[in-house]
Amino acid sequence: MESYHEILNRIFTAYPMYHKVGSAAYKEGLENIETLLDILGNPQRQLRCVHVAGTNGKGSVSSFLSSYFQELGYKTGLFTSPHLVDFRERIRINGEMISEKAVLDFFEQYQEKFQHLEPSFFEITTALAFNYFAEQKVDFAVIEVGLGGRLDSTNVITPLLSVITNISLEHTQMLGDTIAKIAYEKAGIIKDKVPVVIGEYHPESFPVFEDVALKHDAPMFPANVNYETINNDGMLDIYNKETHEKVYTLYTPFKAHYQDKNILTFFQAAKVLEFILNIQEDKIADAVKNMQQNTGLAGRWQVLSEKPRTLCDVGHNYACLKHSMSNIYEEMPSADSKVHVVFGMVSDKDIDHILPLLRKEFIYYVCRAHIERAMDQEKLATKMRAAGLNCTTYPSVQEAVDAAKAAASDEDVIFITGSCFVVGEVLSEN
Repeated sequence: MESYHEILNRIFTAYPMYHKVGSAAYKEGLENIETLLDILGNPQRQLRCVHVAGTNGKGSVSSFLSSYFQELGYKTGLFTSPHLVDFRERIRINGEMISEKAVLDFFEQYQEKFQHLEPSFFEITTALAFNYFAEQKVDFAVIEVGLGGRLDSTNVITPLLSVITNISLEHTQMLGDTIAKIAYEKAGIIKDKVPVVIGEYHPESFPVFEDVALKHDAPMFPANVNYETINNDGMLDIYNKETHEKVYTLYTPFKAHYQDKNILTFFQAAKVLEFILNIQEDKIADAVKNMQQNTGLAGRWQVLSEKPRTLCDVGHNYACLKHSMSNIYEEMPSADSKVHVVFGMVSDKDIDHILPLLRKEFIYYVCRAHIERAMDQEKLATKMRAAGLNCTTYPSVQEAVDAAKAAASDEDVIFITGSCFVVGEVLSEN
């Protein structure tokens, strides 16, 4: 009998994985996943779900929602991607990862039945998640979209609530080269008469959402049109945007201000769920406060050590890096502190679009993650130097981290970012 690690290695080898090889692994259409689920007896039909799409923040919002259901006392499944260290991070119940035995049992039972379909890695992982949640009889399942929405493998569910966090330009080769085109793909998760929460207003995406929601007779709740927030040293005040009255205050343990937007999206979603499910208990503040403990979410402005203060963040696109390049100043102990950035990207990112965001006063340690899709560190550094950035190159993430630690004083900051895989390699060593 194969061990868990042997099975896992075979899975990674046999099924094309988008986050490893890029668009070559992307399968457009739902026919494969529908056939996979037919073989399993359509477990997704047994689940009460919330479906979460968006360019950024969907992992965090999914985790806030899972934490919310957990705080209410419900057995809650959470399906997210990608994983950072362990494949099993993708599939959790009340924060606990799927067991190695459950993964083994699934592939031993169904792999031959699936083989003729030549499924992608994400298709078969989605099928595993739905099957596991149904077998374990979860009360609710929070399902994060993998890529896009309309043609994503997760888009075979009819949820209680759909959530779209925001839209920015990413994966343009597959989803479209304008905000409106990408919004149309994300809007594909909107279902007939199912309420939808829109996290952020954008003049190009909002009309698309309005049009699709109208066609589906789906009530639409735009979070940052209805509410606004003010963060006072970790106390997040939420105001009604029309009346300017304070409607809620909660404590947020998250130092990165981008989480304020995600919390607002979650807040709007929770208020809708209170109505749909007739929830009487107020567990919104507890869900935010205890989210990381409840769900195990990692890699979001995560502090790894002090002296020097060392953080990592999976932000890897324009919108994420714009926030992090500003937020990092708040981590500096003094005006004389230097920021050392361990930085690597994947090869299909638009680096020219991102370069202007990178601060010239920072010191960059450019590296390549140990995956096929990673951008060559010398190619990346050449572009960065041409943009006036101070950088040196390293053939591995760990060598870049070691160099940053050797150069940094106790009063400096080390920031590890640019790719989920760079962060994942660092977390695997901690």
